[in-house]
Amino acid sequence: MKKVLFIAVVAFTMFACGNKKGQDGDESGTISVDGSSTVYPITEAVAEEFRTEKPRVNVTIGVSGTGGGFQKFTRGETDISDASREIKDKEAALAKENNIDYVELEVAYDGLAVVINPENDWAKSFTVEELKKIWEPAAQGEIMKWSQINPEWPDEEIHLFGPGVASGTFDYFTEAIVGEGGASRGDFTASEDDNVLVQGVAGDKYGLGFFGLAYYEANSDKLELAAVDGGNGPVVPSAETVNNGTYSPLSRPLFIYVSSTAIQDPTVVEFVNFYLDEAGALAKDVGYFPLTDNEYAEQKKKFEDFVAKYKKEDQETK
Repeated sequence: MKKVLFIAVVAFTMFACGNKKGQDGDESGTISVDGSSTVYPITEAVAEEFRTEKPRVNVTIGVSGTGGGFQKFTRGETDISDASREIKDKEAALAKENNIDYVELEVAYDGLAVVINPENDWAKSFTVEELKKIWEPAAQGEIMKWSQINPEWPDEEIHLFGPGVASGTFDYFTEAIVGEGGASRGDFTASEDDNVLVQGVAGDKYGLGFFGLAYYEANSDKLELAAVDGGNGPVVPSAETVNNGTYSPLSRPLFIYVSSTAIQDPTVVEFVNFYLDEAGALAKDVGYFPLTDNEYAEQKKKFEDFVAKYKKEDQETK
């Protein structure tokens, strides 16, 4: 009798540990995400919706910046990486060294907002050349006043605010404006927390900053948008100008990257499919711009093919 009882206990324990189901029938487990502060609001909104359907699944989301997120992702420390730029060659090489393959999926569009203090009544728009003159590395210690950009502007110091160097937003802005990703003056207030940048410009009449348009939308009562002239006249970022490409060169796609090891967990696959189904509506809710229905369908097919590839490889090795 004791032997039978022992076997029953062991069988129950193996079932409880091996089956990732809770008492309510929902899968349990953890999905780890890290990366871009720009993509974070979309991923968090998706995760909140996913938790209502799968309350026993713990989706953890870090905000290390795009570069910091890729460092963890390419070492195999996270399942999904939020990114506001494409993966760099050196990051892709590190992933390969660690036997990590991945799929890149577009989830929304974003425009970079150039923001000024509402009391700024002189610089309502900037040409790309003016922004380059302000932000290029040679400007450090040299271009310190508004009047040095335009003699009609105040002879007052410019106080600059921008994302930290690990941010995909920083990389994208410097590539689009300066002409080289990561090339920037260093004497500005930098933070991975966009709220710090919002507070900095909002509290400084002579402040100038940049970050994702969604953060401006959430703080439009404290800041003012500056138009950007990419060569065809000043354009203010909006849903229309970002999607149709006229807000150039500061509009961009946003991404998630999913690793080949992560998709071995069916809960991760379910989460990513849920993400692509819901991203359009939720992107609008948090101030971003959705892809078209056809574009989301293409991303779902891309992910489906990626999952199928590894399922086939797994079956062939067994």
